[in-house]
Amino acid sequence: MAEPVAPTDRSGPRALGRLGVRLAGAIFVLWAVASVTFFAVRLIPGDPAQAVLGGPGSQASPEALAAVTAEYGFDQPVFTQYLVQLGRLATGDLGRSYALNMEVGPLVLAQLGGTLLLAVLALGLAWVIALALATWSTRGGRVAARVGSCLEIVAAALPHFWLATSLIVVFSIWLGALPPISTGGVAGLVLPVLTLAIPLAGFLGQIMRESLMIALESPFVLSARARGEGERGVRWIHALRHASLPAISLSGWAFGSLISGAVVVETIFARPGLGRTLLNAVTLRDVPVVIGVVMIVAVAYILMTLLTDAVSRLVDPRLRLS
Repeated sequence: MAEPVAPTDRSGPRALGRLGVRLAGAIFVLWAVASVTFFAVRLIPGDPAQAVLGGPGSQASPEALAAVTAEYGFDQPVFTQYLVQLGRLATGDLGRSYALNMEVGPLVLAQLGGTLLLAVLALGLAWVIALALATWSTRGGRVAARVGSCLEIVAAALPHFWLATSLIVVFSIWLGALPPISTGGVAGLVLPVLTLAIPLAGFLGQIMRESLMIALESPFVLSARARGEGERGVRWIHALRHASLPAISLSGWAFGSLISGAVVVETIFARPGLGRTLLNAVTLRDVPVVIGVVMIVAVAYILMTLLTDAVSRLVDPRLRLS
């Protein structure tokens, strides 16, 4: 009688295949981001050599313009400049800033910490607000659900610049409780974090509330109630665990949007960070700095997406089999 054949464990090859797809996707995203950014900056009207020498008001001589053009390769075809830029990025070299004449890597990394801190705090606060709003609106009946839905829609629709200005008027001018300029202390972080967190909480709250309402009517929740589990345990252990999965997946995109929103927030609150660095670089047509900032943001977005995927698999073990 033949011996039974043991089932083959394919989790290893499956995981390697998934890792390969993720790696190829990350490389494609970085290439696409670098390419779009390079050509977008090149489309800005003006002479890049003039930007290197201080802009149109610098009154640079023709000899100086010619020297800068030759030094930076601006006299070469745009596609050749693009290939040179890609070659540098492939080796990890972000180049030198045209305007500041310093390496882009240290310049960007010096501003990265402040922006990441702002984005992480805003994401955490948005989750707290969304969780509180979703659980309250699903427990308070039909009226609470409608009120919660209205609050979420209004919060999600608030523009960052309008919300930042309103918060400054209320908390800085009227109440005098918080500084209008983001200083190095904790108080200086409150208004910028609120500006980024409130609209995001509206998006997360809508998704979380709808998912929680569906989960509360699912068979596994009904079974838990039939076993005699308390309402608090049913909500927090069973329903909310499944309802949080869509919001966790959305957090990867949300983190990237928070860093993008930092351009407005850091400018309004005079806070140093990647946002203000990017805005200044675009104004000066400083291509290496623009590409460096965008590449760092893209890497942070990719890492955050991988992290949210890992958290989703931790929360729901069924995803590990996919």
